[in-house]
Amino acid sequence: MELTMDNYINPFFVAGRIPPEFFCDRDTETKRLTGCILNGENVVLTSPRRVGKTELVYHCFGEERLKDKFFVIFVDILHTSSLRELIMELGNGVFKKVARHSDKLMKSFASTLRSLQGSFGFDPVSGKPTFNVRLGDITAPEYTIEEIFEYLEKADRRCIVVIDEFQQVVKYREKGVEALLRANIQRSSNSNFIFSGSERRIMDQMFLDSKRPFYQSATNLSMDPIDRGVYARFARDLFARYGKTVTEDCVHKAYDVFEGITAYVQRIMHDVFTETATGGTADVNLVDNMIDRFIEESSRRIREQLSVITEQQKELLYAIHSEGIAKGLTASAFVKRHRLKSASSVQSATKQLLEMDLITKEGNEYTLSDPLLKLWLTREIQ
Repeated sequence: MELTMDNYINPFFVAGRIPPEFFCDRDTETKRLTGCILNGENVVLTSPRRVGKTELVYHCFGEERLKDKFFVIFVDILHTSSLRELIMELGNGVFKKVARHSDKLMKSFASTLRSLQGSFGFDPVSGKPTFNVRLGDITAPEYTIEEIFEYLEKADRRCIVVIDEFQQVVKYREKGVEALLRANIQRSSNSNFIFSGSERRIMDQMFLDSKRPFYQSATNLSMDPIDRGVYARFARDLFARYGKTVTEDCVHKAYDVFEGITAYVQRIMHDVFTETATGGTADVNLVDNMIDRFIEESSRRIREQLSVITEQQKELLYAIHSEGIAKGLTASAFVKRHRLKSASSVQSATKQLLEMDLITKEGNEYTLSDPLLKLWLTREIQ
């Protein structure tokens, strides 16, 4: 069933794909990304986490100019830690989005991926081919990834491969992964790539450093949070369409508390909408209650996240949080003020927190990356 204003109970989506009529703004980004795709360009798409990179890509491929014209393969590699895991995710994505499209493409997939012959089988119920690759099956990753790219060249439509959290490849234990990927991508004539990443510092190093394999190999597209006024108008309009009212102050409160991070603001407005009766008006007290509830619901996940970092890393995290915007982390004044162990331990902890994306560095300033974590820490420390 198609989702419309008439048959969907809450227009503030917090999961799944967002239908066009519920999608907020991003007109400039949509036009630019769509143009890049149609012009056969590779794109590096960066933004803070939870601002809506993936949703933007899905939205673009729902546009009439792009709809059903490409094979679109989404690969999320945030959880991967090795080249073999990347290959497993990419192989599964290609199988589901390309090979399954026709018998011809399925046969071509099986014959091209010679290094993974043991991963193919048949479903006993449907009789259709299956592809069940495990990490242990990938014994020669350099050959297997070449075979996957070779197969994409045989597809009867142009392929768009979207690799989400692409900066993760820098953290793989294998050496030369960037060069290996770049070499295969450079040979591709039937595929284009969207490299999506939320750690801008690493993504910039990968694509803007002349010594790195991906240097100037893609068009840069950066996303910032949606404009405060634009989102407020969007939210108030959706409430009005359903016979409800939300004041501008309410939307601004949710936006400001979560620093415009779309996923969080959307979640609060989703909950405020649910709690507002038809014909009713949401007030700031309701927004505050929904923020409190969301922080409480997130508490266990945040505690688990912090449980895996060391005591020295926690001490530095708390120190940065207490300052809001911190500078000179290894300076003696900062170390003494926050009773940290030493400048060298701070330097090591800083590196690890940056790699885990728990803190962000802009120029010589450090802040916590996640506004939800900031709110939680403020309440816990107090």
